[in-house]
Amino acid sequence: MSALLYATGALLFVMSGVAALLPGRPALRLTPLFMVLGAITGLASCALGMTGAARTLALPWLIPGGALTITVDALSAFFATPVFLLAGAGAVFAERYWPLDRRSARHVRAFFGVLTGALVTVLAAANTILFLAAWEVVTIAAFFLVATEHENQASRQSAWLYLAASHVAMLALFAVIGLLHASTESWAFEALPAGIAALPTGRAIFALALFGFGIKSGLMPFHVWLPGAHAAAPAHVSAVMSGVVVKMGIYGFIRVISLFDTVPVAFGTTLLVLGIISSVLGVALALAQHDLKRLLAYHTIENIGIIVSGLGVGLLARAHGASWIAALAFAGALLHVWNHGLFKALLFLSAGSVIHATHTREIDRTGGLARRMPHTALAFLIGAVAICGLPPLNGFVSELLIYLASIGGVNAAGADWSWLLVFGVAPALALTGALALACFVKAFGAIFLGLPRSERAAHANESPVAMRVAMVPLALACAAIGLAPTLLAPILERVTRDAAPGLTSAGLAHMLNGAQSVSIATVVAVAIAFAIVSILASRRSSAPTWDCGYATAAPRAQYTASSLAQSIASVFSWAMPPDVHSPRKLPLFPEKASFGSHVPDPVLDRALLPAIRHAMRLATLARWAQGGRVQFYLVSIGLTLVVLLVWSAL
Repeated sequence: MSALLYATGALLFVMSGVAALLPGRPALRLTPLFMVLGAITGLASCALGMTGAARTLALPWLIPGGALTITVDALSAFFATPVFLLAGAGAVFAERYWPLDRRSARHVRAFFGVLTGALVTVLAAANTILFLAAWEVVTIAAFFLVATEHENQASRQSAWLYLAASHVAMLALFAVIGLLHASTESWAFEALPAGIAALPTGRAIFALALFGFGIKSGLMPFHVWLPGAHAAAPAHVSAVMSGVVVKMGIYGFIRVISLFDTVPVAFGTTLLVLGIISSVLGVALALAQHDLKRLLAYHTIENIGIIVSGLGVGLLARAHGASWIAALAFAGALLHVWNHGLFKALLFLSAGSVIHATHTREIDRTGGLARRMPHTALAFLIGAVAICGLPPLNGFVSELLIYLASIGGVNAAGADWSWLLVFGVAPALALTGALALACFVKAFGAIFLGLPRSERAAHANESPVAMRVAMVPLALACAAIGLAPTLLAPILERVTRDAAPGLTSAGLAHMLNGAQSVSIATVVAVAIAFAIVSILASRRSSAPTWDCGYATAAPRAQYTASSLAQSIASVFSWAMPPDVHSPRKLPLFPEKASFGSHVPDPVLDRALLPAIRHAMRLATLARWAQGGRVQFYLVSIGLTLVVLLVWSAL
């Protein structure tokens, strides 16, 4: 039953995309209805999949080696749950954010339906050929969605970069699937032979999977496509790309790793190091951004780093036989998949609401929006508290589980890897949380507090009802998981066993109960503090004070987002040096002066693009060989044959 419902939900998503291509406005109006029905059907199937036995649906397919077979088990249902939820919320949000009168309305609705339908197919594909085919559909649909505003050069460049990076990743995944087939003689996801992880084939599977799925998930340093793509896409598409598309990489990696019977210590160490780098540098780069959507995009890189760090702790503990530590770490990483999908989608929809009202993504051209857009401000605040890992919201629970696994791993660890947990994971999580808090103090303060810094911000209005309604289930889910995480204990136990067979998750419910107690205590403490402040404020008398001649506040006298973050971002200038544009010489009383700063991406802008430009310059040196002279071609072919004959003889 769960597999049939799951397939029905995916089909309704695809039908939504097809309906957008039919002539006439009535068909176009059916698209959100199909999306919402598909979301409800899919969520019902996921609930059955996470609580019951795995169910399979097989249909005939003529592609050699392939099979149109989907299996809904606990792991696939767990990852598909946020896909169905965010797809439905995104469709409702788009009704007013990207209305029918926009020129690209059909384009966006068609590819959004295809994207979400392909996403849930990837998660349930029991055949590796179907898995790759569905993922290629995801890539193509996402490419066209990123390029929605194709008249903008930045959007076109972001779309092409995403497409190129995705196809590089796909080449690596082709190799992974080929090695899996060579090892198991099957095109299904079947367990690998015992002990293969220590052999060259096993190491090659791990390395290629890390590279391919690392690009798909946006793990640093494979993240080069992510900031531009998330910034260029429409807000509800960015919410889905950040909330669930990047998680497909995490799902694929977990699915492949679960096929190994044992894992070497090197696997866990590699994941741990990359996770720490991604989380710390991701949030540091977010802190330096002026563009609201790019800021949120870099926080996606940060949270992918947190998830991968948790997986790294789990693999290290599993390699050393500490099964309950491994289960705790895996549970924290898996729960953060849900949590990040919820609060990041909420933040992107809130950002879309701000952009809809102010027509700008520049943080320093907003300000004072809390009075004009109180519901959007509240939604953004909930998402900001959750992403900072603060109680009583959901981000706190999953990060706490990873903390506890790291601390528990120190006691269960051997001397060869305990130092990595003591001086690596816990300090990195603490630093990441502190930087995230600073970043969202900057973002919320500059956008919603103070005075408007532009005319559009001064005359902004609250977003339409449909856009605000779409944020409600996400905000409620963030609060529900934070306040009652113990309800998820049975689900997390099942999913953890699927992700890492053989692990015991005893004690998980106790840890979640501790997190729940902290969240409830936080709510009580905040309520008491608010009541005390309200009582004191009611007894306080007010009178004008001497203002030293200060007449009124002005927008230019406020701190900007850049100035708020400059002192902290400068600490990381060794890893991300800024490009500063300032006047060299100024007269005593200049009439006009300007200052600008930009922090380029250290991988894309500082390393990859310069390397490509140098390679292109070197390639031009070979043009002389393509002069059109047949004699030269014959001589070069002859010399090549001679060299090959000598080499083969030796």
